[in-house]
Amino acid sequence: MQINPSGENYLETILILSKKLPVVRSVDIATELDFKKPSVSVAMKKLRTSGHIIVSPEGYIQLTESGKKIANQIYERHLLFSSWLERLGVDPKVAAQDACRIEHVISSESFEAIKKHIKKPY
Repeated sequence: MQINPSGENYLETILILSKKLPVVRSVDIATELDFKKPSVSVAMKKLRTSGHIIVSPEGYIQLTESGKKIANQIYERHLLFSSWLERLGVDPKVAAQDACRIEHVISSESFEAIKKHIKKPY
């Protein structure tokens, strides 16, 4: 199932928050992304319906296997692009913002080729 960049961003945020918080709730996502809670609730419903997250009765959000796979792919892209741009001399804040844009539009094929090229010893 195809997921849009907004959905990818939510999944990546859930992954990041799950690394630093004992549980992830909609309010945590809203705070992290500086979004309104109703917007996050709508997005969580879509991600739950598409099978990318599970929401417990207490409101705790967990990634399913498909959600983890997408989140990890996007997060790997983010880390690679932001660190690569910083090594090229781009301000860290700008590098992170640009990486966030690039990570959602690049094809898997192009990403793998860039990753392979960046990791080549010269």
